[in-house]
Amino acid sequence: MALNTASRSLELQDLPVTGYTDSVSDADGRSTSVLVYSDAQRRTIYALSTPPGKAGVAVIRISGPEAMDVCRGMVKPQGSGKGKGREYDPEPWKMHRCSVVHPRTEEILDDGLAVFFKGPKSFTAEDVLELHVHSGRAIISSVLNAISFFPFCRPAERGEFTRRAFEGGRLDLTQVEGLRDLIEAETESQRKLALRTAAGATRTRLEQLRNEIIQSLALVEALIDFGEGEDIEEGVYELARDRVIKLRDTILQHLCDNRRGEIMRSGIRLAIFGPPNAGKSSLLNFLAQREAAIVTPVPGTTRDIIELSLDIGGLPIIVADTAGLRKTDDLVESIGVERARQVVETSDISLCVLPAPDVLVYEEGRWKLEMPPSVAALVNDGTFVLLNKIDLLRSSVALPQTQLTWACSLSTGERTDLFIEHLGEALQQRYNLLTENGETAEQQPLITHSRHRAHLETALRFLEAFLDTPPEDVILAAEELRYAAQAIGKISGLIDVEDILDAVFRDFCIGK
Repeated sequence: MALNTASRSLELQDLPVTGYTDSVSDADGRSTSVLVYSDAQRRTIYALSTPPGKAGVAVIRISGPEAMDVCRGMVKPQGSGKGKGREYDPEPWKMHRCSVVHPRTEEILDDGLAVFFKGPKSFTAEDVLELHVHSGRAIISSVLNAISFFPFCRPAERGEFTRRAFEGGRLDLTQVEGLRDLIEAETESQRKLALRTAAGATRTRLEQLRNEIIQSLALVEALIDFGEGEDIEEGVYELARDRVIKLRDTILQHLCDNRRGEIMRSGIRLAIFGPPNAGKSSLLNFLAQREAAIVTPVPGTTRDIIELSLDIGGLPIIVADTAGLRKTDDLVESIGVERARQVVETSDISLCVLPAPDVLVYEEGRWKLEMPPSVAALVNDGTFVLLNKIDLLRSSVALPQTQLTWACSLSTGERTDLFIEHLGEALQQRYNLLTENGETAEQQPLITHSRHRAHLETALRFLEAFLDTPPEDVILAAEELRYAAQAIGKISGLIDVEDILDAVFRDFCIGK
């Protein structure tokens, strides 16, 4: 059943409060049937795009084909009297001082600003209206309630504005992910990485890979259509193989990046471990700059894993404090010790905290480190070591200080500034992070999400299958290249996969 277009000519104040009805009366008192709008027919969406709560400004966003109708019904220029300015059409892309009014009663809800973005030159590629009002609970509620009086409007779903931007060609999937990561960024490295991705840097590099595959596929397809002879020069298949070999090596380099981009985005997992009473919880409190963990002289105080997200040297670090490692008959403590071992084994970085007076032996004018048996099995060549409680050492001879070993006193603060500075530098060097100023675009991390890695691994398998295909099976070889190009396209969303889209957009907030 089609909508009765005659109802659109009725004055908005003639509609009932809910905006949904089976019939309304026109000016002559005649009853006119109106079909209730379904969600599919209500293409104009609205939502609060700023965090709820008391603040200076709240932004309410309306996007869809009837955004201008909302503007005409709710936005009045300053100085216009009641009943005037109903057909006010603001100049696009320009802030206008206005009164935000109720569309039926014309009651002034707030004084604010309005800006209209004419599609396709908007975030969603549709007509978009933004109402900038004071951020108070009552004001926001009254404006959102007033918008609901329009029968063609409905509340937006999570990420629906951004999804419309994707469907309108304004963003690809990598830019969508970059936008979400930019909103969630908590450190400088996360902000820079997300900003590059949202600006399209990842899309450009992926398109280069995909175009290289397509060009190789074109060479192979030419052989299928014409064959080598008068129309096609010899060595075409070998040329395609050479291009694919370079592509394979490039993708391998991206896959063997030590999860650099993913770690920059999600954080480095750092596990603090060591014997009881070494100062592990004191280190956690020092890094957090607050009393995050209980500290007592009693061995075995910490029995479970305590995790905190911190910013160390501009890097996102997820620090885990663990139970002291020792043999114990206490059931609860033994569970904590086992969990500590598991966390250390699965972490990206491990930091062993040792009490300097207990592990350092002064012999022949130098300190010698003796690793306790309870922690020795978890220490490897990449383990960071912190020698704590140096204030209790009697000798003033220089302490061990290497690229992976530092000494300080967490109780007095001696050399703690040097430790935190060197720790940040060591983390940056370990993962080659925060060096983008000296990097070319090709050296910066390409993979920032696990799905990127999965699709690149799939593309790599198809490229290797192509290289393993003999020249006489040129049709099968072309199929392998076609599948490889599709795998790359899925990262940017050029290949429409509905479940991938749902997974990407459901993590957004309502107004984005």
